[in-house]
Amino acid sequence: QVQLVESGGGAVQAGGSLRLSCAASGRAFSNYAMGWFRQAPGKEREFVAGIIWSGTMTSYADAVKGRFTISRDNAKNTVYLQMNSLKPEDTGIYYCAADLYYRENGSPDQYYYWGQGTQVTVSS
Repeated sequence: QVQLVESGGGAVQAGGSLRLSCAASGRAFSNYAMGWFRQAPGKEREFVAGIIWSGTMTSYADAVKGRFTISRDNAKNTVYLQMNSLKPEDTGIYYCAADLYYRENGSPDQYYYWGQGTQVTVSS
């Protein structure tokens, strides 16, 4: 069992930055690939970024490439999402997720453990 808790969300103006964190507890965090997803009102949950257990491979949705960076600190059992140059269309609830298998551009049904989410609101 892996428990995930996101933090760092908030309200920011377009062009601003936020750093999301996801703290994991339970089974060995370093065994798991991690992902960030987001869900806007009335839309399906979508992939944002993923990172392999070692941190040596990452993947991003086209909409966030060059603006968002995923990273992890296995010593702290934490994965991060640095979000720069935020746009109003980045607004949504951001979730972190964990699974034993790393997949580029994974879909939500490929991740087994989920956090409760943190709200990100970007105003124009």
